[in-house]
Amino acid sequence: MSDLLEADSIRKEFGDKQVLTDIAISCQPGDIIGLLGRNGSGKTTLLKILFGTLYTDHKFIRINNSVLNHPFKTKNTIAYLSQDNFLPKNITVRQVFEVYSDSLEQIGFLDDEVFSKILNTKIGLLSGGESRYLEVKLLLCLRTHFVLLDEPFNGISPLHVELIKKMIVDKSLSKGILLTDHDYRNVLDVAKKYYLLFDGGLKLMKTKQDLIEWGYIPERV
Repeated sequence: MSDLLEADSIRKEFGDKQVLTDIAISCQPGDIIGLLGRNGSGKTTLLKILFGTLYTDHKFIRINNSVLNHPFKTKNTIAYLSQDNFLPKNITVRQVFEVYSDSLEQIGFLDDEVFSKILNTKIGLLSGGESRYLEVKLLLCLRTHFVLLDEPFNGISPLHVELIKKMIVDKSLSKGILLTDHDYRNVLDVAKKYYLLFDGGLKLMKTKQDLIEWGYIPERV
């Protein structure tokens, strides 16, 4: 049986503002689901709730028939790329690999045109794009069933963006992926299904024309 993440009845308020209202979404290996929406629409909030690090009274999350309040606490289940950098700045790229090696799908991890030039460089000395590229690849290569990516293309050069897109597509063969990014074009390039977060609700967009009609993207893209 394929792995399955199911979420339902997700609501979240910040003070008097209702950010999410009865969100329902599911994901399984083979899925690349794009979450689109204006700044402040709740994309990051939803990903954090699915990961289990943001509290809400109202949620139902089930993975492989097990109801989980904190999915990240269940080994090999789910990984989350936040907008903030998370790697220690005083260790090298090679040492990062050594720290995570027991949890990684290791084949070819270091055989990478980006890493070849920075293997012995400390994380704190990497460019923002190099650091982000390392974090994205690291999480995509963890032995988890699902990956949540928040702004995976942020600060990355166009060449490296293409490498990440290919990586996302390749890894989706064995795991379910949800992603959001401020550059919606990159999301549209890889997503097999995409939703628009609008006024607290999640709307399935079947075509790019739907995004135009909802006023999310201009007619000429």
